Amino acid sequence: MLDGYAREVDYLRVSVTDRCNLRCKYCMPAEGIESLGHTKILALEEIVQLVRVAARVGIRKIRLTGGEPLVRRNITALVAQIAAIPQINEIAITTNGVLFADMAEELKAAGVTRVNFSLDSLDPDSFNYITSRGKLSDVTGAIAKALALGMAPVKINTVVMKGINDHEILDFVKLAKAMPLHVRFIEFMPVGDLPFYQTDRMVSVSEIKAIIEQQYDLYRGLAVQGNGPARCYQINGGLGSIGFISAMSDHFCSECNRLRLTADGKLRGCLFGKQEINLKMALQNGASDEKIAHLFSKAIREKPRCHHMSEGWGADNKRKMYQIGG
Repeated sequence: MLDGYAREVDYLRVSVTDRCNLRCKYCMPAEGIESLGHTKILALEEIVQLVRVAARVGIRKIRLTGGEPLVRRNITALVAQIAAIPQINEIAITTNGVLFADMAEELKAAGVTRVNFSLDSLDPDSFNYITSRGKLSDVTGAIAKALALGMAPVKINTVVMKGINDHEILDFVKLAKAMPLHVRFIEFMPVGDLPFYQTDRMVSVSEIKAIIEQQYDLYRGLAVQGNGPARCYQINGGLGSIGFISAMSDHFCSECNRLRLTADGKLRGCLFGKQEINLKMALQNGASDEKIAHLFSKAIREKPRCHHMSEGWGADNKRKMYQIGG
């Protein structure tokens, strides 16, 4: 379906949980959160039903997110049921990687076609500082496992923060040059009312690119499958690629093709939007698939033209990013 601005919306990001096994400083408080109770989140059967209906109105790509999606029980069973929906031709997952290696074969067999790893540092001490817990070796081992299983393209999402990890930009580029990895540098966003966010910690894509081009020749090459909002470049002589996601300095809203389904069943047209459609309530009230399809169509038609991230998260936006889906 086309939205009100002639964008084809064929991509649904599904948050399967608000829980996470890390406490990244820009995302979740160190003490954690009061998680949604079991009865408040979508059951796996409800997620499958909603995806099946979404496929009827044109959704073709699914990305499972969280929180951390791999902490959700029976996640591989969910993947398998989504993969059985004929119209769905791509199932991806975004993970911090901590649990991935032990589940990798099972996830691939169930139907996961691509994986994105959230990784903001290649230094063990810095990794521990940013995440407040966890071991870097678990994540690097998970990335190696995904490569070994041929889950191409394997992507790394890196949020660049001045004074925190901006000195590691070239280390990530070296990794993408030496291995068939696709590193996407993401501008630091105000993803919630957390004290850690400061505007002077944001490093723009133009600054990141200028740092890289001091040592590397970048050129626009073949598009990377599922590159989404990233503007991708090849590295001269490299095996992987570099992408830039300029969510703050040069937003990509005109190309946005996604909806977001929160763990508690709210459908959103924009991460930074405040309008939600309560699909869980509709299911509880016995809504037919036709009614649910109408609600998906409504969300697509009313999808906002652009976000207003530069204005801040806003006190009236009660959710944080981990409650919406990364």
